Amino acid sequence: MSRVFFYVQHLLGIGHLRRAAVLARALVAGGFDVLLVSGGAPVEGLVLGGARFHQLPPLRAADESLRDLARLDGTPVDDAFQRQRTGALLGLLSAEAPDIVITEQFPFGRARLRFELLPLLEAARGLPKRPLIACSVRDVVRRAGPERIAETEQILERLFDAVLIHGDPRLVPFERSFAGWARIKECAFHTGYVSEHESAQGMQSAEGKDEVVVSVGGGAVGAPLLKAAIAARPRTALADRTWRLLLGENLPAHDRAALAREDGIVIEPARSDFTTLLGNATLSISQAGYNTTIETLCCADRAVLVPFATERETEQADRAQALAERGMVAVVPPGMLSAQSLADAVGRALAGPSLKSFPACDVDGCPKTAALLHRLLVR
Repeated sequence: MSRVFFYVQHLLGIGHLRRAAVLARALVAGGFDVLLVSGGAPVEGLVLGGARFHQLPPLRAADESLRDLARLDGTPVDDAFQRQRTGALLGLLSAEAPDIVITEQFPFGRARLRFELLPLLEAARGLPKRPLIACSVRDVVRRAGPERIAETEQILERLFDAVLIHGDPRLVPFERSFAGWARIKECAFHTGYVSEHESAQGMQSAEGKDEVVVSVGGGAVGAPLLKAAIAARPRTALADRTWRLLLGENLPAHDRAALAREDGIVIEPARSDFTTLLGNATLSISQAGYNTTIETLCCADRAVLVPFATERETEQADRAQALAERGMVAVVPPGMLSAQSLADAVGRALAGPSLKSFPACDVDGCPKTAALLHRLLVR
């Protein structure tokens, strides 16, 4: 059984770790022995489905700008901590002697982790039996300048064998967000989206019937959307419907307490039956993270996307814009969120076509990734 060493680092939310866990489970089901190595904050209840798990000394983004790294208590990451992490990674690599090494996002993202990832990849190439080295990347990457793009291309050429793009190019072409596509496309493979959704079609549960479901993923940066949704409700044609707000486990306590409790508003933690709620709802309002967007496209009838964005974080805005250009969703652009702008977007979504009227996107990324890795190993 071929061994996979799969590195993932979540910095702010938990979406990266969640997708990596889904993919790790799929690789185990596809016949691989997988070690998932996580460098972010521990997450309770992570379902691994037979994959092994190792927690590195954790770090996170110091703030929403994603510019700096910090320990979980907020203290800066110093040289000693970096040496500790790098040593742990290299020790694991040596003990595992994997057949495949996968880095999640790097070198398209996670550049702040160069201190440990470049030594890891160099060490992997120097193992007695050199493993296949692949990057696992989402459908959209952060836009970057010429120097950063050139660095990404150089690292890929020098250290990687393959780029696994977990998206559907018919829906969101990778070259929309990565300007160096022409120089990497020979080693790039589209797998389809990695998703664990269960279609709500045919389910017996009536949970969420005719409601508006407002979700913010893990919730770390979701408070502005939740507050805007409460204020927007009476300005929409859905003011008589129940609006169900799903908070996410990382929503700060003071933001939870500040949400207004009103008739017709249900406020509760994120739910495991999220896709059922989407399938039964009249409308979904959410951010535009990878996992939530795919679940929305697969299950919802109509949707409004409110992408989270900063100077360094452009992924959600690019994904939302690509879908809006196809007429699939209504979007509130970054920096434009208010009660009125959200109410206007709800109106546009209701006036537009149902998501079910569009061709289905490729969400078979789990089995396709496993099959692709088997083929690449043979090659």
